[in-house]
Amino acid sequence: MPSFFATLEARVKAANSLVCVGLDPHAEDVAKVKKDKGIESDAEAAFEFSKALIEATQHVAAAYKPNAAFFEAFGAEGVEALQRVVAAVPAEIPVVLDVKRGDISSTAKAYATAAYDAYKAHCVTLSPYMGEDSIAPFVGEDETRGAFVLCKTSNPSSEDLETVALTEGGLLYERVAKLCEKWNAKDNVGLVVGATDVEALAKSRAAAPSLWILAPGVGFQGGDLEAAAKAGLRADGMGLLVPVSRGIARAEDPKAAAEKFRDLLNGVRKAAEDAEPAAKRAKTEGAEEALEPFQKQFFELALRCEVLKFGKFTLKSGRESPYFFNAGLFNSGSALDGLGEFYAEAIMRSKVEFDVLFGPAYKGIPLASVIATALYRKYGKDTPVAYNRKEKKDHGEGGLLVGAPVRGKRVLVVDDVITAGTAVRECIEMLSVEDASIIGVVIALDRQERAKEGSLSAIQAVKKEFGFDVHSIVCLDDLLAFLRSSGTTFDDSVLTAVEAYRKEYGVDK
Repeated sequence: MPSFFATLEARVKAANSLVCVGLDPHAEDVAKVKKDKGIESDAEAAFEFSKALIEATQHVAAAYKPNAAFFEAFGAEGVEALQRVVAAVPAEIPVVLDVKRGDISSTAKAYATAAYDAYKAHCVTLSPYMGEDSIAPFVGEDETRGAFVLCKTSNPSSEDLETVALTEGGLLYERVAKLCEKWNAKDNVGLVVGATDVEALAKSRAAAPSLWILAPGVGFQGGDLEAAAKAGLRADGMGLLVPVSRGIARAEDPKAAAEKFRDLLNGVRKAAEDAEPAAKRAKTEGAEEALEPFQKQFFELALRCEVLKFGKFTLKSGRESPYFFNAGLFNSGSALDGLGEFYAEAIMRSKVEFDVLFGPAYKGIPLASVIATALYRKYGKDTPVAYNRKEKKDHGEGGLLVGAPVRGKRVLVVDDVITAGTAVRECIEMLSVEDASIIGVVIALDRQERAKEGSLSAIQAVKKEFGFDVHSIVCLDDLLAFLRSSGTTFDDSVLTAVEAYRKEYGVDK
C-alpha cells in the first residue's frame, strides 16, 4: 500500500493544487446556515456548512482538514456529523483530522483508533511534547496513516516554548523538525509550521528538507502566501500543504476563492521552476570545477565500458529513464583496477573510520577485493576484507561469512547501487549475528531518485532507518555536471532528458 505522503502527492498532482480546505464551522458560520436553511440542529448545520464547501472545492482540494473541536462541541450529534463530513469527501482526497493529540501508550492507541477507525481520517495532527512515544501509535504500524506534528505554530505565545534556545545550538522547534525527519521512516510524518512566521518556515525546511509541511495561517490570520510558499516548498515544487478555512468559507464565492488560492500557490511554484534553469546555467559555469577529477575519470571509464548508457530504458520501477548504469560491465582487469581506485578515493575523502570492508554476494565480492587492493597500493591502508556465501557451507570452515573476522568490528559495506535497501538489510541481519556493526555503505552511483512510493530515495530511507551514512563515488547531480561540462560530446537532448528526469523524480542529497 502507498504511504500517506505518496497518496497526498498523487492527489496534489491530480488536482494541480497545494490547497488544503479547512472545514471549521465556527459559531457564526453555524448560525448563518441555520438561519438560511431553517435548520434547528447546530450539528446538522455544521454538517451542511462542511458539505457545501466540499461540493464547491473538491476540484481544487489537495486535502480537507476538519477541526474536530467544532463538531465535538455539539456532543454525540456533532461526533456523528463529523463522521458524515469525512464520508462526504471523495475517496481520492486525503482527510487530515485536526485534533492535536499528544499522549502515550494505550491512550494514544485509543486516540489513533478514534481518528482512523471511528472517524475514518487518513491523517491527524499531533503534539510532540512527550516525544516519539506519543507519535509511534499513530504512524508506527501502518504507512498509509499519516501525522502532521506541531513544530512552530502561529499563535503569539508559541514563543514561550517553541523558540527556546537549546544548549547544543538551535531552537526547540528546529529540534522537533529534525526528530520528525528521523521518525519519518515510513514516509508518513510531516510538520505543522505556521505560515505567519516565514523565518521559522525556512528554518524548518532547512532542518527537515524532505518532509511535507502543513502551513496554516494564510487568509484571516494574515500569513503572506507568496513568502510562505517560497520558504516552505521543496525544490521539487512539493512538500507544502496550505490550509485555508475562513478565507474560502466566508468568501462571496468559495469556489472562486479556492481557485484563487490554488493559482497563487501555483504561480510561486511556476516562478521557482522558471528560475531554476537560470540557476542551473550559473552552476554550469562552474560545473567542471565542482566535479572532482576522479569523478570525471569515473564517468569516462563508465562510458568506455558501456556501464553508463543514454537512451530510453525501462527500470524495474516501471519508470522510463534516460540513462542506465550497469556496474557488471566493469568486467576486465583494467576496468576493475580503475574502479577500485575510484572507490578507494571516495572512501578516503569520506573520512569514514572502519575495521573491515564487507562485500555482499555476489557483486560486492570482487568490489571489496579491488577496493582493498587500491587502498593498500595508493594509501598504504592494509584493509581486512570479508564477504558472504549465498548458501551456508556445512563442511570445512562452515558458515555464511568468509574472510577476515567481523565479530565486534566496525564494518563498511560496499555495493554498486542501492535500489531498495534489501542488500543492506540482509547485511545487517548477517553481521548482527557476529555482533558487528555497520557504520556506513559506499556505492558507485547515488541515483538521487524517489522510491516508487514515498518522497524519499532508497538511500535516504536507509539513512533514516539505520542511522549510518551512505557514501558514493558520484550521484545524479554529478552526472548532470559532467554532461554540462562535456561541450559537444553529447547531444543537447541527452542533458535535457536527464534534467527532466531529475526534476520529475529527483531528491536532494
